Amino acid sequence: MTTHLHPELNDRARHILKVLVESYIHDGQPVGSRNLARSSGLDLSAATIRNVMADLEEMGYIRAPHTSAGRIPTSQGYRLFVDALVTVKPPEEQAIHFLQGQLKAERDPGFLIQSASSLLSGMTQLTGVVSLPRRNPSAIRQIEFLRLSGKQVLAILVMNRNEVQNRIIQLDDEVSANELQQAANFLNERLIGKDLRQARAALLEEMRGHREEMNRMMLSAIELGEKTVADVDDASGEDCVIAGETNLMGYDDLSDIHKLRELFAAFTRKRDILGLLDKCLQADGVKIFIGRESGQAVFDDCSLVTAPYTVDGEQLGVLGVIGPKRMPYERVIPVVDLTAKLLSVALKSRN
Repeated sequence: MTTHLHPELNDRARHILKVLVESYIHDGQPVGSRNLARSSGLDLSAATIRNVMADLEEMGYIRAPHTSAGRIPTSQGYRLFVDALVTVKPPEEQAIHFLQGQLKAERDPGFLIQSASSLLSGMTQLTGVVSLPRRNPSAIRQIEFLRLSGKQVLAILVMNRNEVQNRIIQLDDEVSANELQQAANFLNERLIGKDLRQARAALLEEMRGHREEMNRMMLSAIELGEKTVADVDDASGEDCVIAGETNLMGYDDLSDIHKLRELFAAFTRKRDILGLLDKCLQADGVKIFIGRESGQAVFDDCSLVTAPYTVDGEQLGVLGVIGPKRMPYERVIPVVDLTAKLLSVALKSRN
């Protein structure tokens, strides 16, 4: 985990914040100064605790929900907690043996990844997510065009894994069979060997750099090329497995029906989840996003705890859990870390 220093907080304030966060995670109730005075283990009066809480609130670590006399952590408070204050509890031996038994090397890789997602969900009672191992993107082998009518063209995209993708393109102007052949030759010369992302970038660069010098045929060819590769699925296997979505319905923090509906829509689309997991691909060890750190509004009330899984030093994908910010980080972090390591070992043995 990345640790951020918070020099403005003394040890007493850090301890009180730690106790407050742990109490709120456990009970889900705003924490008052009297409860903190009793549970902090410090010989401090409630008045002194109130002064420390006022400082923590002014610095943005805690806040008062509604008219409650107690305080709850903010995203900034959770961030300090997971960076510097959480006391991680290693999984019990029984849980370790259970995970080892489920993530056995002799099992099919697809089954292992599906199992990892379900195991994370079951052991944390949150939503388990695992991105599938990434294959190298398919490269373009050939582009062909077939004239269907004056303004309608069938684009045929042949990829290097013998995948063929077809799409019908509607043009603004009529085009002849000869012009289509010229366009195909122009595009094949420039795009063969490139994956779809590289092809889109090359077409854009071609348009930017030489637009003034281009004749009508070249402009038409680039227009056809853009329509051919735009929004085509590159079949690279960029997907993820999600388990335990309904677990989140049991948390008061996520009980707003509108927000819950948006969250479930994100799980269905998977694109938002993949975007989040992508951010964790180059991370070393456990990485945690809290609230708006994800950069996606749908996860503003959530935390994501992730770890990459690897084979021979190469990161294949990312696994983790999504849940409310009020999750038991001390248990979740080691479970995610251990699952990633066991999945890595099982997949390495398969190789």
